[in-house]
Amino acid sequence: MSNPAFEFDHIHIISKAPKKSAAWYVEMFGATITAETEARRAPQIFLELGGSNIIIRGQRPGEAPSTAKPVQQYDDYSSHAEWGTDHFGYLYSGDLRAFCKELQAKGVTFPVALKEGVNGALLCYIAAPDGVSIELMQRS
Repeated sequence: MSNPAFEFDHIHIISKAPKKSAAWYVEMFGATITAETEARRAPQIFLELGGSNIIIRGQRPGEAPSTAKPVQQYDDYSSHAEWGTDHFGYLYSGDLRAFCKELQAKGVTFPVALKEGVNGALLCYIAAPDGVSIELMQRS
């Protein structure tokens, strides 16, 4: 059994343009901004999406973040091919194909095409701001 002392809290993203990045999550996914603060001389924006928290913060004095490589397609899988977090994923309840078309019409890019998995499950990867990759999955 998993350790009950742990409960998932948040995803934390460092952004070149935190307000613009937060607005993207609101526009594309319907996230809700729950707070805007400043921590260690950098803006922080808190969002809620599907029961999870996303924190987007700006560059702090003295930091020099590097740009993440985009996710790419290999023979039978997708990866950033870097150590660390590769992507985060959400289950999508609805018509994922239709939702992807809506996102594409809004200018969202898909570095890996929509895939059909076992038993009709669907998944896709979205290129989010700041080099972040998000996997969307629809179970059959």
